Amino acid sequence: MKVEKVPFKDAVLVRLNPGDDLLVKIREAVEENDIKNAVILAGVGSVISHHFHVVASTSNPPKEYFSKGEAAADIVNINGMIINGRVHAHITFSNEKVAYGGHLELGCEVLTFSVIVLAEMDTNFEKWDGTGAIEELL
Repeated sequence: MKVEKVPFKDAVLVRLNPGDDLLVKIREAVEENDIKNAVILAGVGSVISHHFHVVASTSNPPKEYFSKGEAAADIVNINGMIINGRVHAHITFSNEKVAYGGHLELGCEVLTFSVIVLAEMDTNFEKWDGTGAIEELL
């Protein structure tokens, strides 16, 4: 386990409009605000399409299952990290029957609006990302 206290810097609120692609616009906000490392604290809204992936095996590197489709859904939450300017976001959707989601991919189109809250941090998140830095965490 690794634990580190890190102060927050600025909070950045991102509001998306109908027709916006969630991941495209989050990436644009990160670039336009020169955000290197941040946590995605929350995200809400609605979409008319979804695209995400989840792990599909128990071995490393895991196989991935991709889900893509068109249907109205609420965004229950978006969370994750901005790691050296790279967006690593997870999303949860819901409809009248079920909640579902995973790792955010291109192709989630906003229906009414979406608001995402980012909090910049004074640390290098590269050492916290599981893609190639596992040895540093041990």
